[in-house]
Amino acid sequence: MAAFSNRVTRLFSIEYPIVQAGMIWASGWRLASAVSNSGGLGIIGAGSMYPAVLRTHIQQCKQTCQRPFGVNLPLLYPDIDKHVDIIIEEKVPIVFTSAGNPSLWTPRLKAAGITVVHVVSSAKFARKAELAGCDAVVAEGFEAGGHNGHEETTTLVLLPAVCAAVSIPVIAAGGIATGRQMLAAMILGAEGVQMGSRFVACEEASSHSLFKEKVIHAQEGDTKLSLKKLTPVRLLDNEFARQVQAAEAAGADAEALQQLLGRGRAKKGMFEGDMAEGELEIGQVSLLLRDILPAATIVRNTWHEFQQALSDPLFVNSSERSI
Repeated sequence: MAAFSNRVTRLFSIEYPIVQAGMIWASGWRLASAVSNSGGLGIIGAGSMYPAVLRTHIQQCKQTCQRPFGVNLPLLYPDIDKHVDIIIEEKVPIVFTSAGNPSLWTPRLKAAGITVVHVVSSAKFARKAELAGCDAVVAEGFEAGGHNGHEETTTLVLLPAVCAAVSIPVIAAGGIATGRQMLAAMILGAEGVQMGSRFVACEEASSHSLFKEKVIHAQEGDTKLSLKKLTPVRLLDNEFARQVQAAEAAGADAEALQQLLGRGRAKKGMFEGDMAEGELEIGQVSLLLRDILPAATIVRNTWHEFQQALSDPLFVNSSERSI
């Protein structure tokens, strides 16, 4: 593959500006190590890990990965202070923060020599992340899986707005699983992409095999943004998702929705394989996924398709074409 360099590859010391998202119940050390060893940036998802489990995954990744890797840290996690301590003690080089105020923890992480990136759903929060000292931001659109912003702004609109709002590098996320989508994001100003759903349907992902199979058989309309009165999350269609939709249609308040959600619902679905009653978080782009591949193949295919699209005569000669 041809050499490539921009602010994102230099910031992370990686070959390709492809980041694997830190999805809960899917992004353990095996996946993070495989992505990083393939030239992208692998991320351990701390949101589904107790502190001791996180330490084990970091140590395993350090043993099996010859290149930089990171940890995704949801700032609303109840043991956030313990997670930060472990990340600093284990000398993790890169941290992606999300779901919270970056000004609370970025200074301490930066003081420890850690590169900090924050995930945002609006230009307003991108500016706050830059002011907090973050080295880059991830602009994650409405199409994304997992927890989304209340604004419901699509990636195609969010990305140029964020790029115009900040001077630090912007990484695009939400609805991206191919090299052509990566090129589209970079034309809009991104200097890299973060992919979650594509890496859920991956051999090294720790998500349950039944969940992976359900993801690659998803069709149009099979995901919906739900639980907006709690924290918005995009759910794949199943019995639980339909219960949530029925409750919301009936006007259920936040307390009722929280009772319906209960505890451990995401683990039950994505990790333990209960495809009926589990919470199944995935992005709209799942409808484009039709195979479960090794992480290295995903990185290689994405970059190869990006390069092909970049040299496509339709794109190269577009300035000479009339609309």
